[in-house]
Amino acid sequence: MATFVLVHGAWHGAWCWRRVARLLRGAGHAVFTPTLTGLCERSHLLNPAINVDTHILDVVNEMKWQQLSDVVLVGHSYGGMVVSGVAEKMEQAIASLVMLDAFMPEDGQAVIDIYPPEMREPVLAAQRSGVTTTPPRSAALFRVNEKDRAWVDAQCTPQPIQCSLQKLKLTGARERIGKKTYIRAAGYPNPYFDAGLASARARNWRVYELPCGHDVMLDMPEKLTEILQEAA
Repeated sequence: MATFVLVHGAWHGAWCWRRVARLLRGAGHAVFTPTLTGLCERSHLLNPAINVDTHILDVVNEMKWQQLSDVVLVGHSYGGMVVSGVAEKMEQAIASLVMLDAFMPEDGQAVIDIYPPEMREPVLAAQRSGVTTTPPRSAALFRVNEKDRAWVDAQCTPQPIQCSLQKLKLTGARERIGKKTYIRAAGYPNPYFDAGLASARARNWRVYELPCGHDVMLDMPEKLTEILQEAA
C-alpha cells in the first residue's frame, strides 16, 4: 500500500482533505495531511515571519519524524510551492509527485512572480501598508460546488503575506522524482494553472483535466482518489 502526504493550499487546512483521506485509508493506504503553520487549527501560531520556508519545514518534519519513505507527495494550489521546496530536501523519500491545480515555480520565483501583473500590485500595496496576511478568497470565486461554499468560507483563515513574496531556490529536484503528475481543474479558469499544465505537458508528465472547481478534493473526491492511486 502507498503512503500519501497531502499538502493543502492557501487559506485552507487539513480539513479540505477529509473526504479523499477517508477514501484512501479505506483502500488501505497511509495518509498524512499536515496543516501548515499559522492556518486553521494552527492559526494561533500566525505571525508575520511565516513564509514558504516555514511551510516547507512543516512537511519535511512530518516526513522525517513519521519516518516516511516512498511517499506520494501531493500539493494543491499554493501547496505546489511548498512541495517543490520539500522535493529539494526530501528527494530520496519521494516516489511520486502530484501537482493538483498548483503553482509550478521555477528557480527564483515567488507566487507573486507567477501572478499576472494586475494581481501583483494589490499584494505589494498591502505589504507596503504593513499588512501581514491576505484574507481568504471566497469559495464562489474558486468555483467550489454550491453545497460546500458556506462551509468552505467558514473554514478558511488568513494566509501569511510572506508566503506570496518569498522566492524559492530550486535545483531541479522536483524534475528528478520518478513519477510526476499534474491535475488541472478545468472548471476553474486561471492562467497560471493553465501555465502549470502546459509546463507539465512539455516535460512529459502524466496530466489530467477534471471538469470541476479549484478545490478538486471537495468537488470530485472519488475521481481524485482514483487518480492519486494511479499516480502511486
